[in-house]
Amino acid sequence: MRRTQQNLSRLLTVARERLVMEDGQALIEYALILGLVALLTIGVLQALGANVSDLLNKVSSSMSSVTNP
Repeated sequence: MRRTQQNLSRLLTVARERLVMEDGQALIEYALILGLVALLTIGVLQALGANVSDLLNKVSSSMSSVTNP
């Protein structure tokens, strides 16, 4: 019984120390920011995708009609 109490006490001490530690917090924040930037980029590209595609097709057909000297 005494050994179980010691193990439980040690477990609680380690859990408290890990809750206080903030080493991984910055990494999580950067990951969340990166995810947000990725989602915004995907949204913008989907919204503008058709316009950009049309523009590139126009440029391509204009360039193909030019003759090489």
